[in-house]
Amino acid sequence: MPVNNNKKFTNKKPDNRRPPQHVAKQPVVKKEQKPQGEKILVYKPEMNVSQVAEGLGLSNAAMIKRLMQLGLMASVNQLIDRDTIELIALDEGYEVKDEVITDVTRYDEMEIVDDPKYMVKRPPIVTVMGHVDHGKTTLLDAIRKSRVVEGEAGGITQHIGAYQVVRNGEAITFIDTPGHAAFTEMRARGAKVTDIVVLVVAGDDGVMPQTLEALDHAKAAKVPIIVAVNKMDKQSANPERVMTELAERDLLPEAWGGKTPYVMVSALKRQGIDELLDVIQLISEIDEFKANPKRLAKGTVIEASLDKGRGPVATLIIETGTLHIGDYIVIGNTYGKVRTMTDDLKKRYNEAIPSQPIEVTGLNEVPQAGDIFMAFTDERITRDIALERQSRQRETEAKIMKKASLDKMFGEIESTEKELNIIIKGDVQGSIEALKNLLEKIDIDGFHVNVVRSSVGAITENDVTLANASHAIIIGFNVRPTAAVKQVADQQGVEIRLYNIIYRIQEDIEAALKGMLAPTFEEIITGQAEVRSTFKISKIGTIAGCYVTDGFIKRDALVRVIRDGIVVYEGKLASLKRFKDDAKEVKQGYECGLSIENFNDIKDGDIIEASQMKEVEVD
Repeated sequence: MPVNNNKKFTNKKPDNRRPPQHVAKQPVVKKEQKPQGEKILVYKPEMNVSQVAEGLGLSNAAMIKRLMQLGLMASVNQLIDRDTIELIALDEGYEVKDEVITDVTRYDEMEIVDDPKYMVKRPPIVTVMGHVDHGKTTLLDAIRKSRVVEGEAGGITQHIGAYQVVRNGEAITFIDTPGHAAFTEMRARGAKVTDIVVLVVAGDDGVMPQTLEALDHAKAAKVPIIVAVNKMDKQSANPERVMTELAERDLLPEAWGGKTPYVMVSALKRQGIDELLDVIQLISEIDEFKANPKRLAKGTVIEASLDKGRGPVATLIIETGTLHIGDYIVIGNTYGKVRTMTDDLKKRYNEAIPSQPIEVTGLNEVPQAGDIFMAFTDERITRDIALERQSRQRETEAKIMKKASLDKMFGEIESTEKELNIIIKGDVQGSIEALKNLLEKIDIDGFHVNVVRSSVGAITENDVTLANASHAIIIGFNVRPTAAVKQVADQQGVEIRLYNIIYRIQEDIEAALKGMLAPTFEEIITGQAEVRSTFKISKIGTIAGCYVTDGFIKRDALVRVIRDGIVVYEGKLASLKRFKDDAKEVKQGYECGLSIENFNDIKDGDIIEASQMKEVEVD
């Protein structure tokens, strides 16, 4: 037995030792097999702390600690920007890569890579930008030989238009962006779909604030820039000044050894137009803009509106693929079947090829300007995609509404903050978007505009009902209410204001906000009286017999009691009498009797200084 026990004992020892040897060797083999640089974090938009921590193999606590080291205080559900994610990932030895999107409902985020053998030359898309009144629409008018600018209210382009012209057998697509500061967002959107930017600068005005804004958009889009120095027919035109000012902004003219083409034009006299088109076509040949027409179409909404006869209408620019009559398309959160396609001259088409601007009908709703569209072969798929996108939007809006409600519940919004609620109705989506952006930026001493709803179409009873419930006013831009709607609005006390120039809306809203401000008052000294005798009366207090030495004293005046040049009391008059009668006002040179609220220590020789608070008008 002892021998057997010993054998068992000796047999166990090696068994106990071997497993750790095998365990120790296995991880070493794994580490050798895993190449360096394979640690990848897949980046998705709107990642929170918890998701990033999981992707980096960190605990939530460790992730929060890393953020604190960077000076950021965050909870596990808080969103982190990409720069911060990349910084932490780099420290952890991870490479950040964008998510490869396979979800068809996120088609607008997909990056489409076409086979080079299917790529063919397409016309350049040229965006015309510049300061208001520098002649952008007139320049396009000269190119198109048609009168557009006269039809716009105030001579200012209200809507983006996309047109195509043919020169020497080759097409060029032009996008006309409105020039006023109110349309900054529309101009930025125009730059996203462009290949070449023509920056129009008036030779007599030179570089203006919006010229620089347009330049920033063009640089952000990383596209070639051509400077068109306009109004060269004027004697005051000074192209050298324009070139000098823009050279300081890295647009060095070719004539000075730089890379930026400058073309001298007069849109009014139609001079220099051919030279400008030559430069555009030259850049187009050098850069070789290509697209694949043999696929389903994808592109961008330039403008959208609601037409009484045709329903929702959208102006699209085809970026890739070919769009046909009868194609099913998803645009943003809406969808439809292409019923008609026309250009700006109302010529009908059966198909639209890359870079072609086209106006389509057959949509269920008016899309947002700037939305991405994509064509699909199946109606059911198209409808399902649109419904899913609508559902996501509703969820997002619900989260925003919930957050706003909680903010108010916990008092995170200052009680002193006040706002003017507005409902915007307009004829074109782009102008509504620009107007909303303009109004929401107005801030007058903490008073601001809250846009309750903004949509395309006529003013309806539903709008009036919402305005009544939210204490809002309705702004109609190029739309009118029916007599029945107006009657409902009058009954419910809802104000409807109608406009056709966007800047007048801004002026009126600013005036309305100034009217909502708590009035500012300044003190006006109205007069002084000298105390010559005092009387104490039970239940009333001290009565001062005074002589008005300067100005006048009113019954409701604010008063200061001044003794030996020092203010000993500030308060209000309790009573003012002439002899035994109450007086509203006592003027200089007259005697009066007065008492002061909550103050009886009036002495002979005191000076009573009277004043009133006067409201100051807001500048």
